[in-house]
Amino acid sequence: MNAPCFDKSVFLSNILRRKVLWNGKKIGKLDDLVIKETDVVPQVTHVVVSRSFGYESLVVPYENVEKFTGKHFHLNMKTLEQFARANLEGLSLLNDHIMDKKVVDMEDHEVEVVYDIKLAHSCNGIFVTDVDCSRYSFLRRIGLGKLAHFIQSMAESLKDETISWKYVQPLSKELGSFTGAVKLNILKDNIREIHPMDLADILEELNQEQRITIFNTLNDEKASDTLEEIEPRVQREIITAIGDEKAADLIEDMTPAQAADVLSALPASDADDILALIDEKEKARKIEALMEDHDKSIMDFVTTNFIKFPPETTVAEVFAKYKDVAKDMDAIWYIYVVTEKGELVGEVNFHSVLRAEPTQRMEDIMVTSVKSLQTDDPLTEAAKIFEKYMFRAVPVIDENEIIQGVILYKDVMRLTHRILE
Repeated sequence: MNAPCFDKSVFLSNILRRKVLWNGKKIGKLDDLVIKETDVVPQVTHVVVSRSFGYESLVVPYENVEKFTGKHFHLNMKTLEQFARANLEGLSLLNDHIMDKKVVDMEDHEVEVVYDIKLAHSCNGIFVTDVDCSRYSFLRRIGLGKLAHFIQSMAESLKDETISWKYVQPLSKELGSFTGAVKLNILKDNIREIHPMDLADILEELNQEQRITIFNTLNDEKASDTLEEIEPRVQREIITAIGDEKAADLIEDMTPAQAADVLSALPASDADDILALIDEKEKARKIEALMEDHDKSIMDFVTTNFIKFPPETTVAEVFAKYKDVAKDMDAIWYIYVVTEKGELVGEVNFHSVLRAEPTQRMEDIMVTSVKSLQTDDPLTEAAKIFEKYMFRAVPVIDENEIIQGVILYKDVMRLTHRILE
């Protein structure tokens, strides 16, 4: 399976004022990009080229862009004057209308300032994906990009703070020289983390070219989580487009049950090719067993990526370590209290941790009557517990009460390939 051509995302600030070439010669600099907002993700329809010596700007249709290198635009047209235009009224311009504007939510609460705009460049066009309000982009804009990159590597507070274009309200049809604020269609508190289910909804609404372009801008963790939520038809299209090696990397970030659900949407030969590339062979075996529906062991659904602490751990210590510990975990809402031998002695819901005093210990606030599963229990038993108690995860223990892992609600109850019957 071969992936189509695509480039990594670029920022508007990095390409503004770059040279625009025609017949191998510089004719001006990129002044702006015109967008059309008919799709969920707007597409660039024209490039605006400023020229010196009093010449009118050029507004060139994107189909006349012969090549975009990521830095320079190479144009293909008969004459320059055919696209000369002094008046840019009626056009939706990224630089003029969006850059450096305030961002307000649907109740007009000020959120941030747009310091940059994130673009996804594919072989068939340029698409707008996010507005960037990060301090990193601010430093980059004022010429301190290297300093910003260094600081970002040292400080969590400078991580990207982009807002998906999905949440930007359509621009006014009569913009003129727009001086207002960029308006969002969600509340301020909801914009920082876009759930993979929302991303899945966005991707399902796009055409194939746009879909792959946007998907390839996601980091592996978000891409993996999003792929799980997408409908099977679109899953097949994306996996076919990104290629076996990339697909195998994303599959390895999933639990075996999630991976089996995704791979079940593919032709058997394609799924086998991807399974062969998974480094963790035991995980590949579990995935294959679930897909073939011949080994219904509950242990094939278990993930060992859960949070555990000794009984004597204080609440303050949990808070200090939680961020690093939870980063790569599949189950983050429960803390399992275990002895040195690995025996499960209690469970703490994270909400209980938030309400506890810093000096309290896990053994002081844990629940000791933990609902758990045995390693030889059938999947129907797991389904019964989830249906009755609505837990997000249930621990699995052996005959010596040593915790072997946890089983997730969505792996048993929500996946389309359920094999509980």
